[in-house]
Formats: sequence, C-alpha cells, structure tokens
Amino acid sequence: MIFWIASYPKSGNTWLRVLLSAYYYSQNGLFQQKLLKNIGQFPEKIYFENFNYNPKVVTDTSRYWIKAQEKINKDKKIKFFKTHNILGAINNHKFTNKENSIGAIYVVRDPRNIITSLKNHFELNHDEALKFMLNEKKFIHDFHLKNDYSDFQFISSWEKNYQSWINQNNFSIKIIKYEDLNNKTFETFIEIIEFIEKVVGTKKKVDNKKLKNAINTTTFDKMKILEKNQGFSESVLSKKDPKKIPFFYLGPKNDWRNIFDEEYKKKLTSIFKANLQELNYL
Repeated sequence: MIFWIASYPKSGNTWLRVLLSAYYYSQNGLFQQKLLKNIGQFPEKIYFENFNYNPKVVTDTSRYWIKAQEKINKDKKIKFFKTHNILGAINNHKFTNKENSIGAIYVVRDPRNIITSLKNHFELNHDEALKFMLNEKKFIHDFHLKNDYSDFQFISSWEKNYQSWINQNNFSIKIIKYEDLNNKTFETFIEIIEFIEKVVGTKKKVDNKKLKNAINTTTFDKMKILEKNQGFSESVLSKKDPKKIPFFYLGPKNDWRNIFDEEYKKKLTSIFKANLQELNYL
C-alpha cells in the first residue's frame, strides 16, 4: 500500500522526505543522500514503461495511474511516495483510490512564501510565479524532454491542490504546516512518525535517538553544504544554461514580509485571504 507524502511544489515535501528517509531507512538516523531513493515520486516515467501510452499526449499517462499503483502494490508492502499531483481525476481517471492508498501526509505552506521558491526553481519573476500558483490547469513535467510528457503531474492551482487532499475521506491524512516543521521540528516530526505508525498498524514507539539524528543531519545549512559538495538529486538544470539551479535556496530567510514591498504584500494577502484564514495564516 502507498503512503503519500504530498504537497504543492516548493512547500517542504523534499525536507520531510529527507527526514523520513533518514529515520526509516538507516540504522542510526544519520542522513545520507542515497537514502532518499527509498521514497520515489509518482507519477514518474519508470512506472508506465510497460503500458501503451502516448508520451506526446500531455495527460495520457493518467489512464494508467491506478494500474501502475496496483503493480507497485503487488508485494503488499508499505511504500512512501512523493507527489505534487492533485487528488482528483482527469477524464474520469482517478489519481488514486482507497484500494491502493493507506494514508498521507500533506505539507501545506503559506502561499506568500511559495512564490519566492517557485521563482528560483522555475526561473520566473514574481508575477509569473503568482500566475503559476493561480492556474487551475497547471501541470509540470520534465521540460528538458521534447514531446515527452511521461513525467506529467497535474498540480492545478495552489488552492485546488491543498483542498483536494485535505477534503477527501478515502484514507487517513495528516495536514502538516511547513512553518511548524521549521519552527517546532522535533515535536512536529514526532507527531508525523506517530501518525504513520498508527496508520500502517505497527504502532512502534518513536526512537528519539534516531529522530534527533535525522533532524540534526538535515538542517537547511547542512543540506545546503551537502548540495554544494555533492550536488543534490532533485536540483534541476537551468533553461538558460547547462548549470543546475540550487535546490536549497533561501530556507529560513525566505520570509515574504521582508522580501516584498507593502503594495505587493497587500496584493498577495488579498488574493489568498480566504485560504489564509482557513489555514490560520492570518
């Protein structure tokens, strides 16, 4: 069964996966980059290789979302998967169902802080990043592959994305704020581990030593140094030159209140006001 680590892009999904990979896939909780391979991404090209789809058609892999998950789940083991996909359907093809999914953690982040991260990662300006977030038809894929949408993910708008996950009742889900993971890392990570253990039915006690090691070896500063020295598997090539865009960008310094001018701050707060109130960001 699949346990989803879900979020809108640039909301803290990778950091949570780094923490989980260190906790669940090492003996001592010390993070090494190779551990991250234990938590793959879905949808991704490798899971559709044996299906007859047209890679030139943007949405065609959606026909095999469920069948690919059934194949993944044949061994009946618990597996973590990252996704940015909306929890919905395309042309009546559901992203997942309760037969293939056992639970999920959804990481939500103040949308006013996502803009700067999107701007860096996708090489946009602020207004382009905002338009990106508001686009209900938005999808992402490996833009370096021409006429190949095999890695297509339908993310929709930031609002539709988080609402699709938190308003479902097919499987257990826990909503985590990026800000809590950042400001109360130990307490929040304990909650996450306890939730996972309860959902999968093992109910193992939290290993505090492993948990502390996972946290201490995956701080933003340490991950930034790791990327500088080793590179990082999830950084992407620039559209403008052959260099990779740094994945670990501003971290704790990414604060919309210190980045935008007053007029733009008011604009963002006005646009996302209902969502900010719903999520207690105001």
